[in-house]
Amino acid sequence: MSTHRRMRNRVTLFTGIATTAVSIVALTGCGSGGSSGAEEAGGDVTIEFAQWWEPELPDGEFRALIDTFEEANPEITVDLVSGPYASTKEQLFAGAASGTMPDVVGLDGAWVSDFAEQGVIADLTPLLDEAGFDDSQLVSQVKVEDKTYMVPVVNFVYPMFTNDDLLSQAGVAAPPETRTEFADAAGKVSDLDGDASGWVLPLSLEAPNGVQNDVMSWAWASGGTMLKDGRPDLTNEDVTSAVDFIGGLWDDGVIAPGSFTMKEQDKVEEFTNGRVGMMIDSLAHINLIRETNPDLNFSISAVPAADDYSGERGIPYASWGIGVAENSEHKDAAAKLVSFLMSEETNSELSTMANAFPGNTESVPAFVEDDDLFKKAFDIYQAGYPANEFVGLPVAEELMRQLGAQLQSALDGQQSLSEALEKAQTEWEGEF
Repeated sequence: MSTHRRMRNRVTLFTGIATTAVSIVALTGCGSGGSSGAEEAGGDVTIEFAQWWEPELPDGEFRALIDTFEEANPEITVDLVSGPYASTKEQLFAGAASGTMPDVVGLDGAWVSDFAEQGVIADLTPLLDEAGFDDSQLVSQVKVEDKTYMVPVVNFVYPMFTNDDLLSQAGVAAPPETRTEFADAAGKVSDLDGDASGWVLPLSLEAPNGVQNDVMSWAWASGGTMLKDGRPDLTNEDVTSAVDFIGGLWDDGVIAPGSFTMKEQDKVEEFTNGRVGMMIDSLAHINLIRETNPDLNFSISAVPAADDYSGERGIPYASWGIGVAENSEHKDAAAKLVSFLMSEETNSELSTMANAFPGNTESVPAFVEDDDLFKKAFDIYQAGYPANEFVGLPVAEELMRQLGAQLQSALDGQQSLSEALEKAQTEWEGEF
């Protein structure tokens, strides 16, 4: 079975839906249905596409990609509504509350359950089918109650980064592949003369995504799960084993100090400045690390798996997702745009622009041919499967915060790790 087919079989995300309170914020900049109703003569339509992607891409490149779509579909005009991530999120939640979302929306997987529960985003499966798009090309789909509401357009994966000079000084010849090798390497780096630590673990409750990227990734790397039938299952062997492993690293003193207040950007700074031997981090930070510290000799590899695990490894990821508003008066045009962005050629171009991995199984970003680190990351990506079970869950960020608070309490000696997981399980069940 091919790697692409294995990925398709493994990564479709199914999640249960829950009723979630959504804060209503002031409406900013959304027209009803994202379109102007009766439009230009001749049946031409204008669709709005709200996203935070354009500001994060090289100047003019995303607009040029949309221009290509308009040239191929002269009856459709795309009005890009672009802004920072935070303002896009605010705009979409306001549009959801008032029924005036733009036609096409950039989505974070953490928003999907809320939007699906409100009925403000459409099931993409029939729309893509009518547009003639074969969804077997998709690396993954985000589903709620077996309906696809979001398609990841590009994926930003989180492999393990290693400071190869520190590992070499510690007598570690290669990046660790198993948990035992990782613990051994972390201990040897921490024992070096100087202030370096073996590993860095951000557990800030203000920005709790460390629970997703740096804690649960250890379970996913061994094919594990934190869910059962779409509901919380934090006390299973997969999660317990991963958390116990982290607890052992904590007790051994190989984790960098300051975990309880550390955020992702702090973790990257610690690694970039040579103060930690290993971290789990976004591929998007490779160029930032290179620019900030050109002399740092580092490499990337898959997150180490449990010693007895030999299956495909889950690799943490975050996505630029896309969906269509239920209130859109031009769902057919919206579906054409989604199909265009997910097509093999376009998705290759977009993933190249973003330094990310494609959402189409046949797409290949150009940078993997030119850069050894990105090529290695792409090999890891193809050999495993994208894993992020928080995508599509209700109040996903709050779930991370609740588990993070319990883990902090356990690592601080106020309770056992098993008690932390049991209490977090109870809290999570209340959110579902």
